[in-house]
Parts: sequence; C-alpha cells; structure tokens
Amino acid sequence: MTTAIRFILNGTAIRFILNGEEITLGDFGPTETLLDYLRLRRRLTGTKEGCAEGDCGACTVLVGRLIDGRLVYESVNACIRFLGSLHGTHVVTVEHLAAKDGTLHPVQQAMVDCHGSQCGFCTPGFVMSLYGLWLSNEAPSRAEIETALQGNLCRCTGYEPIVKAAEQVSQSRPSSLFDPLERDRIEIAAKLWSIQSENGTIVVEKANESGTARSIVPSSIAEFADILAAEPKATIVAGATDVGLWGTKQMRLLNPVIFINHLPELQSIASDEKGITIGAGVTYTQAFDILLAEIPAFGRLIDRIGGSQVRNMGTIGGNIANGSPIGDTPPPLIALGAHLTLRSHSGRRTMPLEDYFLAYGRQDRLPGEFVEKIFVPRPAEGAQFAVYKISKRRDEDISALCGAFNLTLDSGGKVEAIRIAFGGMAATPKRAAHVEEALTGQPWSWSTISAVRDAFDQDYTPLTDWRASAEYRSLAAKNLLTRFFLETAGAPTELRRFEPEEA
Repeated sequence: MTTAIRFILNGTAIRFILNGEEITLGDFGPTETLLDYLRLRRRLTGTKEGCAEGDCGACTVLVGRLIDGRLVYESVNACIRFLGSLHGTHVVTVEHLAAKDGTLHPVQQAMVDCHGSQCGFCTPGFVMSLYGLWLSNEAPSRAEIETALQGNLCRCTGYEPIVKAAEQVSQSRPSSLFDPLERDRIEIAAKLWSIQSENGTIVVEKANESGTARSIVPSSIAEFADILAAEPKATIVAGATDVGLWGTKQMRLLNPVIFINHLPELQSIASDEKGITIGAGVTYTQAFDILLAEIPAFGRLIDRIGGSQVRNMGTIGGNIANGSPIGDTPPPLIALGAHLTLRSHSGRRTMPLEDYFLAYGRQDRLPGEFVEKIFVPRPAEGAQFAVYKISKRRDEDISALCGAFNLTLDSGGKVEAIRIAFGGMAATPKRAAHVEEALTGQPWSWSTISAVRDAFDQDYTPLTDWRASAEYRSLAAKNLLTRFFLETAGAPTELRRFEPEEA
C-alpha cells in the first residue's frame, strides 16, 4: 500500500508556452503525448504522425528550456514527448515560423527554392530540424547539417535538395526582428523563469477506465525522493525515448508517472583530474562536447544514438536505469570502470556500474531509489580505449551489439590491465571476464589475440532475434577484439600481403 502524497503545494496544472500563447493545462493523462495534444486538441496539424516511436521525425517540434539561465531550443519528437514533461518550456510548431502577413520564414523559403519538398508529408519535420540548426549554428558544415537531419526520414529520397536548402539559408540571415524566437527571446525567457521559480510539486489527475491516473512534477530532487518513497512503483520519466513507446506502442496505462526532466540538480556535468561526473538527467546532447573532448571514442558513440531529437530528449541516466541489454552507454561506461550513485529518501549508495545489472529486467535498485549520477574515471595514462557499435543502419538505429575495450600495456608490451564489456550479447550489459583473464599478462600480439578468441564462448551465449543471429553476434564480438588489436598495434607481420622478392 502506498502512502498519500502530502506536499501538493503548487496546484494541479502544468504551465508552458505554445507558440505565442501561455497554456495552463490540468486535464491530461500521464501518457498523453504532445503530438496528440497538438493535432487533436489544438488542430495544429502541420506536425505529422509517422512512426509514433521517435524514428521518422515527421512530428518534430522545438522545445525551448532554460539551461543554466540560457534559453535553448532543441528539436524533439512530439510523438513520444509526454505532456507532463512540458512544464516551464516553450513549444514551437511549424505554424509559428511564417510572419503574420504570410511571408515564409527563410528556412521554409529555402525549402521551396531548392525543391526540398516532394510528397510533403515529412517536410514540416525537416523544416523544424533545420530551424533548430538555424537557431544554434550560423554557419553549419555539411557534416553538421547531415547530423542535424539524422532523425528525419524522407521516403521520396529528397535529402540532397534538403541539404542544399540548409546551406542556402545559412548564407543569408535576416534581421533577428524577423524571427519570432530571436525577437521575443528575452520575454519568453522571463516567462519561463517565472514558471520555474514557483515552489511546490504539481499533481495532475485524470480519470480513466481503471480509476484516476496521476502525473507528478516535483519541484526539487528532495521532493522527488520523498514522492518516490511514497510511490515506489511509480514510473520515472526523464527523456521518454524508451518509456514513450510503452504508451504509443504497448498501450500501457502507466500510473503514477513522475516527470523529472526539469530538475536542475540532475542535469549537472563536471570534470576534474579524477574523471567526469554526469547527473542522471544529463541528455546525450549535453554530454556530447565534454565526452568528445576528454574521451573521444565515447563522444563519437553519442553521435550514433538515435537522431538529434532523441539525443536532445534521452538521458544517460535513463539509458542505465531501464537496464536494457542493448543500451549503448553501459558497455563503454563499464569498460571505463564507472560508478553509479543511487539516491532515495533515506540516503545514497554507490556501486560499480557493472554490479547494477543483475538479470534481464532486474537491476539492483531498491524500492524508492533512483539513479542520481554516474562517475566516469579517466582512462589511465597511456591507456587505449575504443567502443564499437554494430547496427543495420549507421545512424539512428538500435545496436545489434556494442563492444568497448580499455587496454593498458606495461613497458614490455604485455597486457597490464584490460576491461572488455558488451551489450547485446547477454541478458545484461556484461564484461568478458574469461577473455580479460586470458589476455592479462600476455604479449599484446597477433598470436595472443588468435588464442583467446574462443574464450568469448565462455563469457556470452547470445540470442537470435530480428537484429542479428546468435552466430553473427558471437563472430562479430570476436572480430571486434581483432579490430581493436589492429587499431592499437598496427597490422602484424603475419597479416601483411606477401610481396615477392625482387629478382
């Protein structure tokens, strides 16, 4: 039996801005999406529904939020963005771009000029992704344009004209008075600050077929801990890039749902001589720059997690907390020796991340506990670290398997220490303990690598599913060890092409 929540201090409705209108909303269920609200309640039908799982980008909108006092707009998937996560934000749809007299926004006009729209269904989503890029990057490279469009799919294969539209609009920027988000930025930021400055938890209740469903928006991490102690079976939602599909695809009736994406205490990221401390609510986008700078291989992996919309919503803490065996961040974090801090109403406890995953669907998280932060040690001086993601598509795809390697050699070229971790090879993210043991103390050589490959069969018994067969996964894991060796030691003599001696 749960204990009643005793601290409803700030009413029963969330507040946000939709385009130019301030919204107070107190009639929605925990899994009602922003997409349904826009299309069904507000008749803003420029935002389309394609996949309903955050893959196609047809539903892309911008959400502005205050990060360290600065108003930042990010592209997100409205199809998996729950309404309860919008408190204190500014939602911008494609209808808000054109001027009041009908003059198209430069991004829209560039799409017309460059023939970037074919059937037109995906066009609003592309426009909003390009608009987000236009706001954040005055002179994007082609690579940055392509990265911004990773999360938008066009079945008419019109990518080249769309990229040209992005290049055209970056070459000519009108006065900031033309653009509504540039013109009204100070006013919007002030309104959001006013909303976020109000104290107290919000609880929105809505009757459904099973009773009353509740959406809970705590105002602080301390209140979050108190609420979770009273509601230990509540579903915690940060980015909803996974939980969103529970509602849109599995039709689960989640109740209650606690929304935590707005809590600043969970969004800090700091670096010192020992390592990097990442709050559980830090998104992939927020973590990208520091990881790329300090652990480049990890940073490059982040750029392959979903599209920009997913990276703007999804959190590293959420990727860990849900315990998926194919989550992309646990393998590199385990290989780096990361530690996890769990927090509850009663206090905190810290553990090696690898100990958090107990079995499929089961983690070492007690009732009332939540993931608070992750500490990532710096690789040892001279260590070599790599992470490899294997997927059917390079961009915006779920891993068939993901492997990470962290190697330190001694002065004689022998393996002093090595940590190897894989996702997609077992019921949980897991280290290759037998392979590590077989390698430790041995020369880092082709003969050593060849001799230990079969040890993977002692560590993993992968499954066959639609992403890959068990045989493929097993062979790919062994080959990734070979790849890591070749990249760190250079091609050994035995593998060099035979060159006949000169006559």
